[in-house]
Parts: sequence; C-alpha cells; structure tokens
Amino acid sequence: MVAKGSNLPTGFELGQNYPNPFNPTTTIEMSLPVAADWSLSIYNINGSLVKHFSGANDAGVVKIEWDGTNNSGSQVASGVYMYRFEASGFSDTKKMILLK
Repeated sequence: MVAKGSNLPTGFELGQNYPNPFNPTTTIEMSLPVAADWSLSIYNINGSLVKHFSGANDAGVVKIEWDGTNNSGSQVASGVYMYRFEASGFSDTKKMILLK
C-alpha cells in the first residue's frame, strides 16, 4: 500500500545507468508516475537489438540489472550501447559503456 504524499515519480523518466562504465553488470532505473506497460531495449552502436526487457508495473521506480548478455545469453563485446525506455507514449534513450 502506498501512502499519500509518498515519493512516487511525477513523470516518466529514464535514469542514467550506474555504474557507467560498467563490468560486468549495470542497473537501469525507470520512473513510472502511473501503472503502465513498459519496454527497455538495448542496442549496440550499429543499432542492432542486443537485449529486450518488458513488463507491467504499478506507479513507482522499476530497476533492471543488465549482465552484459544478449537475448541468446551470450556475453556481448566491450563498447558503447544505447538503451531505450518506452511507456505510455513516452520514450527516452541514453548511452552506456561496457568496459572489460
């Protein structure tokens, strides 16, 4: 149960991953001001999809930990990756660096 006046997000927001650069895992936070379906996609610098996460959550902060693997479970190479958050018509993209 959430009490009135609690620290619920006031808008959709994609946080910068931390740590950045990272090895081997990083955390990405997404703020949902209302219950929503969401998706988080990670792309390599060439724009190819590497990893996809999705879900439906109540209002609050959703944390995703990425372990540097692709959708097949294989470890990805060092480099720059982009991650895109989409929910209820909102979208934002940020950059992160995997250093091995």
